[in-house]
Amino acid sequence: MTSSRSTLPASPSPLHLAVALDGAGWHPAAWREPVSRPRDLLTAGYWADLVAEAERGLLDFVTIEDGLGLQSSEFTGPDGRTDQVRGRLDAVLIAARTAPLTRHIGIVPTVVATHTEPFHLSKAIATLDYVSGGRAGLRVQVTARRNEAAHFGRRAIPPLRVEDIDTPAGREVATDLLDEAADYVEVVRRLWDSWEDDAEIRDVATGRFIDRDKLHYIDFAGRHFSVRGPSITPRPPQGRPIVSALAHRSLPYRLVARSADLGYVTPHDTAQARDIVAEIRAEQTAAGRADEPLHLFGDLVVFLDDDAAAAVARRERLDDLAGHRYTSDAPIFTGTPVQLADLLQELETAGLTGFRLRPAVVGHDLPQITQGLVPELQRRGVFRRAYEADTLRGLLGLARPANRYAAAAADAVTA
Repeated sequence: MTSSRSTLPASPSPLHLAVALDGAGWHPAAWREPVSRPRDLLTAGYWADLVAEAERGLLDFVTIEDGLGLQSSEFTGPDGRTDQVRGRLDAVLIAARTAPLTRHIGIVPTVVATHTEPFHLSKAIATLDYVSGGRAGLRVQVTARRNEAAHFGRRAIPPLRVEDIDTPAGREVATDLLDEAADYVEVVRRLWDSWEDDAEIRDVATGRFIDRDKLHYIDFAGRHFSVRGPSITPRPPQGRPIVSALAHRSLPYRLVARSADLGYVTPHDTAQARDIVAEIRAEQTAAGRADEPLHLFGDLVVFLDDDAAAAVARRERLDDLAGHRYTSDAPIFTGTPVQLADLLQELETAGLTGFRLRPAVVGHDLPQITQGLVPELQRRGVFRRAYEADTLRGLLGLARPANRYAAAAADAVTA
């Protein structure tokens, strides 16, 4: 089996860190904590403050959660609860607002591929890459919720329960949604490439603004999309912004292996992490991408305090407020920054190249990450002390990709 490191070029920082931002935090009672700012959740200043704190901690990037329906504790649809945060701003627009206020950190909004158009999304993320000076990415997500499909009225989604996920019917729905997401990513990337890097001439003397021969039709025709192109936005500064996806099991692992630059996975111990990494690397080879770089980040929800007992007590108090014990799709860490640093270094030995941390209470746990965990990792010599690059690709040690259409044109000339 190819090692996880062999498919990645040398990175500026030995260990990569990101945070996943979602409202007041990932615990459903987070908004009720004194440190939280529930009245500010729908303000630009709130999000600007969070991203600025993450940048002070020298993190690689932030992700911003989104969806096409109200937040819910139920897998299949709305839960009708009124004691938890409901309602959110658009993640891409949050990213566009906060990007000009930062200088180094990557900004990665979540995008639901199931009901949105790749042409629109390619344009939005290309714009974000320009606004940020080359620090944009996206997290592609799918949805099987019927209530979200009803917002659009363009497709029918069969009823599914949690227990149906591993049935033939459930796997058929998941396969279709994930295949659609793979096509979505392919269309987006082709649209980013549809302008060659030097397509813009901007020559006032000759009156030529663009070289029309360097704009290309992508002519994508698949089962899910038919897109002619070219884009109406020139190629982004990074060439192709980072594409990432969250995966919990084999079918989404395949999407990560086929289509992503970075995958988020949720192993609960080192042995499971090693198995997940091996499975994704095998899928990557099967997809013909063995020589392409692919980061794999472990996802963890974190309750962090200087004293482990205080972290446990805080989690229990939040659970009491919520009326139930908090569970998550990702492992939950409760303890000190030093203990978390130990765990991250242990998990890294399984082949993970970084971690995306989900602050249980963003007003408390994000500063614990930036002001507690980061200095501890720096003391151990495994995390940067300054930003080494101005683009997200640079921070992750990923090269700027060549334009496929320019390369094809060059090959045709020399043939």
